[in-house]
Amino acid sequence: MFGLNPKDTRLFLIVAAMTLLAPFILNPFPEGTAMAQMFNAGYPDLMQRFVIFGILVIGFNILFGLTGYLSFGHAAFLGVGSYAAVWVFKLVGMNVVPAILLSMVVAGLFALLIGYVSLRRSGIYFSILTLAFAQMSYNLAYSVLGNPASNFNLTNGETGLQLLLDDPRVLGESVTADGSIPVTNFFGIAMRDSFNLEIGGWLFTFNAGYYLAGIIMLISFYISIRIFRSPFGMMLRAVKSNQQRMNYTGLSSRPYTLAAFVISGIYAGLAGGLLSSMDPLAGAERMHWTASGEIVIMAILGGVGTLIGPILGAGFNEYFKNILSKINDEVLHQWLSFMPDGLENAFVGVLHFFVGKGWHLSLGLLFMMVIIFLPGGLVEGGQRLARLFRRRRPSDDDSQKSAQSTPAE
Repeated sequence: MFGLNPKDTRLFLIVAAMTLLAPFILNPFPEGTAMAQMFNAGYPDLMQRFVIFGILVIGFNILFGLTGYLSFGHAAFLGVGSYAAVWVFKLVGMNVVPAILLSMVVAGLFALLIGYVSLRRSGIYFSILTLAFAQMSYNLAYSVLGNPASNFNLTNGETGLQLLLDDPRVLGESVTADGSIPVTNFFGIAMRDSFNLEIGGWLFTFNAGYYLAGIIMLISFYISIRIFRSPFGMMLRAVKSNQQRMNYTGLSSRPYTLAAFVISGIYAGLAGGLLSSMDPLAGAERMHWTASGEIVIMAILGGVGTLIGPILGAGFNEYFKNILSKINDEVLHQWLSFMPDGLENAFVGVLHFFVGKGWHLSLGLLFMMVIIFLPGGLVEGGQRLARLFRRRRPSDDDSQKSAQSTPAE
């Protein structure tokens, strides 16, 4: 199916089903209940982040998972794509298609420039070079190219690039009839448009922006499968396995690694363009080194070099980040109200450092547990469960033989 082998076809259909049914899967508890407030994640903003960051990590996995080149500066392409998309909204129109296409082109060219220089080195030296380029890009966006007082203000500094009422928009209206800024759309379908379906106590939201991003993620996932199974993918695996031996055969690895770097950068630019399409605002914080580190963490969480790992890692990271940050002291007191007051306050005082504003600590502990117990990421956990259920049971003949009693002599 679609040129994929049966195993990859099943995997693609599973991801497609999870994407299409996400509003149901992510709302397991009835609306209005305490469990729903804490654990339901089926609202548009979060679902959009699930699939957009899935695209980002899928692209990163093509570079890191296949070639072994670890980039600590991939957030630069995410930020460049975001800025390019917002400029399209400001100057051209609010249709997301030109914005997404330009974000991919600009990020790809930027990746070509950085990759051409960085790939002259390998290992930790390559990683440090990409980190340096990303921080240079961040500082340029934050200050040099973002001074509102200058005539060359491309990024608007720490405030971030955003839409204004006086933007020209040559192919669309600059101001709506009610005097507001027009919304981003896909040929007339607004990205914020949603349809609510209420079944019993459950409320399911189907958002246009999410499904556009979800379809693009499925296309990106399909392309990544084809890359993994192609001769090009085999060459990238050869680079990761033994690049020096590959060079000894007369094959230059540079064109292959540069191509992988550019493809990965295009994926990141696509993710940046989608982020701006859902919320037309671009800031320098998307290019910070911490954002690049988060991309690496999501890839490792899911499983480096696996097909579905990037999607699982991105979903795991965004879901628990959302859940843990919502648990504040008031919620903790509600949960522990059955305890005596002194003991309740003591537990809340300890847990306070792990949730709410301290969610980073809990997420770090979850990350450590995955690395310690599942070095291959969440995919390895799934493989262990599958092997457990597929463990060969005794056949009927063996059971009968063991059940037969030996006659007395």
